[in-house]
Amino acid sequence: MKEILTESYGYIFEEALIDEIVKVATFKEFKADDYLIEIGDYIKTMPLLVNGAIKILREDENGDELLLYFLERGDTCAMTLTCCMGQAKSRIRAVAETDGSLLMIPVEKMEDWLTKYKTWRNFVFDSYNVRLMEMLEAIDTLAFMNLDERLYKYLTDKAKVIGNTEIQNTHQEIAYEMHTSRVVISRLLKALEIEGKIKLHRNKIEILQF
Repeated sequence: MKEILTESYGYIFEEALIDEIVKVATFKEFKADDYLIEIGDYIKTMPLLVNGAIKILREDENGDELLLYFLERGDTCAMTLTCCMGQAKSRIRAVAETDGSLLMIPVEKMEDWLTKYKTWRNFVFDSYNVRLMEMLEAIDTLAFMNLDERLYKYLTDKAKVIGNTEIQNTHQEIAYEMHTSRVVISRLLKALEIEGKIKLHRNKIEILQF
């Protein structure tokens, strides 16, 4: 486990902290579409993403989901941090976008390391800041972008996260995550194809421009 942790977090954490993480962390693998955290769960461990990608979602009173941000290798989730520290129920849903793995850190160690290791403290605060900026960007996208602009941003963001210019999601899946209908998404995708930004295939969408 130490080799995996050093490869993913060695540029952030000093060796003494990595040794402690190895002692207490639980290694977990996941598959694409696995539900990792559900709304209403009590969070007792903090995830450190070793590889893969996870999407963080919110849900409204009608059960519709809103994509807040993606987690990538080397990330953690600010919402999870907040729930761990406050012993509160989760207000987000975490779903695997790709296959991957993560390390689960017991909540009691999180607090201890805040005072013991400067690198851990910086990592936690930086993670809060990055996730806050991403949530503000999500709000700005909803408030100020047209739906076609939002769709193109959604596609390019996903392509960057998964490291592949080919998106496997169906039109219905995209519509669900963007709070609109499949018919609207299909029409906008066709318009983006005409503009030369994407190429539509039978079971995938290819991004041609970033």
